[in-house]
Amino acid sequence: MSSPAPKSPELSDKSRKYDRQIRLWGEHGQTVLENAQICLINATALGTEILKGIVLPGIGGFTIVDHRPVTEEDVGCNFFLDLDSVGQPRAKRCMQLLQELNPDVNGDYVDEHVEQLIDGQPDFFRSFDVVVATSISERTIMRLSNVLWDQNIPLIVARSVGFYGVARLQLREHCIVETHPDNKQTDLRLEHPFEELKKHMAEAQITNKVPWLVVLYKVLQEWVDAHDGQYPASYREKSEVRELIRSKMDGEQENFEEAIKAVNSSFGGGKPSAAVREILQDDRCVNVNTESNAFWIMARALKDFVDNEGNGLLPVPGVLPDMTADTNSYISLQTVYRNQAAHDAEIVFRRARQLLKELNKPNDLITDKDVRLFCREAANIAVVRGTKITDEFDKGYHRSSHIASVLEQPNSLMGHYIVLRALDRFQADYGCLPGESEAESDTTGMKSIAAKMLSEWGIGTPLSDDLAYEICRYGGAEIHSISAYLGGCIAHELIKLVTRQYRPFDNTFIYDGSTSQTETYKL
Repeated sequence: MSSPAPKSPELSDKSRKYDRQIRLWGEHGQTVLENAQICLINATALGTEILKGIVLPGIGGFTIVDHRPVTEEDVGCNFFLDLDSVGQPRAKRCMQLLQELNPDVNGDYVDEHVEQLIDGQPDFFRSFDVVVATSISERTIMRLSNVLWDQNIPLIVARSVGFYGVARLQLREHCIVETHPDNKQTDLRLEHPFEELKKHMAEAQITNKVPWLVVLYKVLQEWVDAHDGQYPASYREKSEVRELIRSKMDGEQENFEEAIKAVNSSFGGGKPSAAVREILQDDRCVNVNTESNAFWIMARALKDFVDNEGNGLLPVPGVLPDMTADTNSYISLQTVYRNQAAHDAEIVFRRARQLLKELNKPNDLITDKDVRLFCREAANIAVVRGTKITDEFDKGYHRSSHIASVLEQPNSLMGHYIVLRALDRFQADYGCLPGESEAESDTTGMKSIAAKMLSEWGIGTPLSDDLAYEICRYGGAEIHSISAYLGGCIAHELIKLVTRQYRPFDNTFIYDGSTSQTETYKL
């Protein structure tokens, strides 16, 4: 038999380069990342730190939109710039230095004000997967928010001032197949065994070499037979199952010990959770149309499976945890689950193909590989629907009661959100950032603006004097270490959005570097 061909040097080098992150989001996630395009508006210290966090993992490309030249102030807070950069276009210089971090990444720049692009080339942003804007004015925030909401492009607006930082995510709808939950339940179908599993278990004999799942299955069936066909639900009943397993042990048997430990976490698999049922009952799932994307078409195919062949259960994922056992018995059990998973996925795939045909969509929109992944992760799929940033600028903002309740909580960072919003309003009213000229007098102005803003929302709680003074004391300056931390956090969220893995924050992230405190609010 001929030996397998060696991997190409290029592939092996790439795998070595990105090995640690591929362990997080897989080869398919890395491929998506390498084909993504990100737009950054304003190459501030925060903006360049965000790009650093996605250039190093190998983003496909980035474009910086910035009309400003490099100043000495930029050199003081942005580690990507030096004194030789002063006077040069900031977008061009940062693009060049960022590209040096990873030659695989393509960089571009536009030496224009973003407002000019909105006015003259509103379709400019359609070529990007996500747009990130740092330190932009209130007027630009609202205009950009409206344009990108209409174009269905995710937007992150962020600012870093002194020890404070904020990031706001705007997206209309974000569908996630691989959510990577912290406590992922293994779906073993113990309460609803399929025919091949029943047959396999009937033929298996309990020894100290078989996987613990065989031990648990057989003991469980014995317990169920003695309890009128009911499966254990309470802690007491599960304790009885554990004791029954222990009674059958003959000395130290590792697979029996593993079965005892697995009792608490091995039940409940197969049934759609409330969150998954909500997705399957969503109008976008029930009534797919020519505008439906691949996620919703696969969700509809999944729903049809659950309602018909699955008898109310999701497809079998086909994934088994590690177990102490001899190789043959483990592989034979694993094969039973994998075969059933392939069988269920094939049914869902055929239904998805049928839907594509009915909707006159190309067959290659959904591949067999896509469906197998969707079925494997079906128990944890998620849909995140966001809100429009512009809505926060309405006087009758509907989340004002939530802001009021959080503002009254001790050690809450909601006051930081208010003071940073007031900073945007101050800049719009006076044409400069608070504290750039006179901190003391600007503090009074900031308190007045914040009080007016809170009054418009019907909130009586005043802004802290300390927060108003602190934001003015900073004079709009960035501290690199604060921007580096916040930039790293935002880069993580960008990768989540691009790869459509893991849940992004929803939807406002606040950071106080003076207390090392972070909070997330849904606004």
